Formats: sequence, C-alpha cells, structure tokens
Amino acid sequence: MIFGGRNRDDETVVAMLASAIRRDISFGVLHPDAKLKIEALRQSYGGSNHSMRETLRMLAAEGLVEATSQRGFRVTSATQDDLQDILLMRLETEKLGLSRALSRGDVAWEARVVAALHALSRAEFAVQANPDDVTALEWDEACRAATETLLSACGSPRLIQVADKFYNQSRRFKLALLREGRIDFTARSIRLDKLQTAVLARDEAAALALLEEDIRADLGA
Repeated sequence: MIFGGRNRDDETVVAMLASAIRRDISFGVLHPDAKLKIEALRQSYGGSNHSMRETLRMLAAEGLVEATSQRGFRVTSATQDDLQDILLMRLETEKLGLSRALSRGDVAWEARVVAALHALSRAEFAVQANPDDVTALEWDEACRAATETLLSACGSPRLIQVADKFYNQSRRFKLALLREGRIDFTARSIRLDKLQTAVLARDEAAALALLEEDIRADLGA
C-alpha cells in the first residue's frame, strides 16, 4: 500500500479519550469556554500529545471543542443562543430521520425501537431512584440509544451522523436539567409511550409531533 492508515491501537486510544472528555463536557466537569491544555488533559486522562491532539480535533468536528486563534483548544460555549441553534438542528435532523424511518422501517426496526424505549424506561426508573453520576450516565446513554434507534431505518448514514453530532452537543443542557431536578419524568413516560404507539401505527403526524415535544422538553425549551 502507498498510503498507510492510522494504527488501530491509536484509534482505540483516541476513541477512549474522546469518550471520557465528551462525558466530562456533558456533565459540566469541563466548563463551557474552559481552555483545554494538552499537558493538563494528559495528566487527567492519559494518552500521548499526538493522541490528545487527535482527540481534540475529533471533538472539534463534533462541535464540543473549538480551536482558538492561538492554536489551542477550548470547550465550546453554552449560551442561550447556542441552545436555540442546537434545538433547531435537532428538530430538523431528527424529524427528517424519523419521517424517513417510518416509511422504510421493517418489523425488525419496530422491535429495536420497542427494546430501546423499554431500556430507556428502565433507566428512567433507576435515575429517579438514585440520581448519582453512574445512573445519570446510564440514563443519558439510554436516551441517546433510543434516539439513534428511532432514526436507524432512515436509510442515510450521513443523516444519522449529523443528528448524532447535534444530539451530543445537546447533552450538557439536558444533564443540567437533571441535576437541577427540572425533568418531569411522569410526563416523559406518558410521551414516550405515546411515541412508541405512534411509531408502531406508522402515524407520522403524531410521531413527529411527539418527537418534537420530547426534544423541546429535553432542552427545557
């Protein structure tokens, strides 16, 4: 081969570092606009200078980190304008993805949706009973997995990738609502049950309306 790829071990390290830093941005451990210095990050998370730079470039592509004019990095801002822009993009991408999935999804997709929403329901009970960092992380991941499953039959990997990007950007807003006790889990349970019913009935209008309601509630909008 003339062109070599990155070593798989390097890719694994970068993926692990990105997961850890993504989590800490989402949970507010790394604050909005905080400077991200390579050496300090290495002391906290491990990895080499090269792997950490690759990690920050990956997170920059996801919109969680920004490169500064001094060639450093910082956590992206989390202003009200940021929230409204992320809300707009989540609504546009996820509603399009679900619309396409409703017209393309098969019985296997329906089964995956039911399983994902059931797993989310279990995670919601757990985080209400014991809202520590572990259960919050499991709940957050169950929310992400349910959204990804709903869109999974849309037939467009790129659309799924873009939707996932903006979902990740929204996680810190949602987790802040959880920490502040501002999530109405009773309303969420009713809404998600209705969403599952609408999806299985292929009732596009109802499903998209419920999805929009859920996204807005996720972001406190």
